[in-house]
Formats: sequence, structure tokens, C-alpha cells
Amino acid sequence: MVVFSLIFGKLAGLPSDGVPYPLFAFCALLPWQLFARALTISSQSLVGNANLLTKVYFPRLILPLSSVISGLVDFAIAFVVLVGMMAYYDLFPGWFVITLPLFMILAIAAALSIGLWLSALNVKYRDIRYTLPYLSQLWLLASPVAYSSSLVPEKWQAVYGINPMVGVIEGFRWALLGKAAPFGPMMIVSIVVTAMLLVGGLFYFRRMEKTFADIV
Repeated sequence: MVVFSLIFGKLAGLPSDGVPYPLFAFCALLPWQLFARALTISSQSLVGNANLLTKVYFPRLILPLSSVISGLVDFAIAFVVLVGMMAYYDLFPGWFVITLPLFMILAIAAALSIGLWLSALNVKYRDIRYTLPYLSQLWLLASPVAYSSSLVPEKWQAVYGINPMVGVIEGFRWALLGKAAPFGPMMIVSIVVTAMLLVGGLFYFRRMEKTFADIV
């Protein structure tokens, strides 16, 4: 948050939709860190538990799912910091804060959808883990964490919504900071893409599940 505030807020002067830039960035970093943590931990969840996979049968889906859920502990701690920051800036959410659980579910679904793909792929292709740092960095830049999605031309916003984290981040900012409502083509596309990735990830994971113990 401090780095983003100095580089993008002060030096680059990026707009923050009328919200103090540190608060603007930190609100986006909450769901982003949950997502990025899921990318890293869930991708290693099967390979890291190879001994367990080869000895005991249990629903393999538990491993990537628990990796995503465990990130909620860090999220809760960071959320307390966010509440303190909002009090410092004398900015409090309106009635739309009641929608926050919905965007939390969307954030978990986005994290789990990618985690399922990566965990299953990493069993067969072990080099996946070496690409994750680069993937995470590129995904961060492609998501509206340091900047507002309002900078994207309106005609491209639906295309921009293909990134599932766009809907998550903009939803969080709306629910907590009261910035412009994100409901539109961009949000709809993000929700649809997240649902498709999750269903596809579940299907691929279940198909590969039979071979995990043999390959790992």
C-alpha cells in the first residue's frame, strides 16, 4: 500500500475516484492478497501432500479448498487494519456494505477456480510453480489494484471484465468505499467468467483425480 501510494498516487497521480489513495489501494489489496495466496498455496497443495495422497483415500478437493479457506485468516486481520484506516480518514460505508459477503463469495470462487486448475496441472507439469511469480505479477498489473477501472475506455470494459478479479475488486470498493456502482457489462462478464472457470476447474480436477496418486 505504501509503495503504491508513493509511486502511483503521488508520482503518477492516478485518480482514486475521490477516495484517499492509501484507502483506495488497500481496499483492493485485501481481495488481491487472498487471490494471490491461493494461487501459490493451492498450486502446491497436491504435490506437497504426496505421501498422504498415496496412502489414504479422501476427497482430493479438500486440499486446494483448504488452501483458499486458510487465506481468510490473513484476510480477517487485514480487514481490521482497513476498518482502522477508514476510521482515520473518517470514511464509513453506507447500506451497500451488506453486499460485502456476496463479493467475498465471488473472491473465494475466483481464487478456488484458478487454484483447482493450477493444483491439478502442477501434479503433471511440475514447472508450473516456476511460472507463478510471473503470472501473479502480470495479473496484479492487469487488475485494478493500483488504478481505477474507470480509466479503461467504456467500449473495452466488458473485455476487461474477462479478468475475474476486476469484478471482485470493484465490488469491494463499492461495498466498502461507496464508489461508483460496478454493476454493468464489466461486472456481469467477471461473474460469468468466474463461474465458467470454477465449473471447468471442478470438471478437470475430478477427471484428473483418479491419476493423482499414480503421478504424484
